[in-house]
Amino acid sequence: MKHTDDKITIIGIAGGTGSGKTTVVRKIVEALPPHYVAVVPLDSYYNDTTHLTNEERRAINFDHPDAFDWKLLIRQVNELREGRAIEQPTYSYIISNRLPETIHVEPKPVIIIEGIMTLINKKLRDMMDLKIFVDCDSDERLIRNIQRDTIDRGRTVSMVVERYLEVLKPMHEQFIEPTKRYADLIIPQGGQNEKGIGILCKFIEGLVKE
Repeated sequence: MKHTDDKITIIGIAGGTGSGKTTVVRKIVEALPPHYVAVVPLDSYYNDTTHLTNEERRAINFDHPDAFDWKLLIRQVNELREGRAIEQPTYSYIISNRLPETIHVEPKPVIIIEGIMTLINKKLRDMMDLKIFVDCDSDERLIRNIQRDTIDRGRTVSMVVERYLEVLKPMHEQFIEPTKRYADLIIPQGGQNEKGIGILCKFIEGLVKE
């Protein structure tokens, strides 16, 4: 267990779906010493929908801020910040609900909160030492969504495109894009931006050394 007087650096990484957030997170983790980073994915904190019917679950808009359990996320980030381990929820896109299993997460010197709307909640933003927005052209994000959802989530290309046009694009424009203004740093070209990510990693190494 870490003592609270050890500085814990909290980094928020936001950006549209398929923008390359995961790549940026991976590069940060690789740049720092082993076992130095705890990653808290926003995707694990969708609301528990046990009380809903399957039909009601299918109707949920997972690209809306109301789909997330912000209270639990904020509480658990606080616990990590205070040097206490957490039991992070796990979520299944297949059944659109939380799973009974949790993931045990130990507090680490660097905590990364990563997800599409990481910067939308003011309470959460106020806890961050560094706020990053990973930016990427919408057509590239669409292509990545098609690649990912057809392979990982069993959707057809037309299903992904329809969902993109009806849900992802309007929600991105309404909720995700505006959070760019809260970012301390914007990384254009997403995960492909080697130089930008390199500079970011150097900066974080500096933050951690302080």
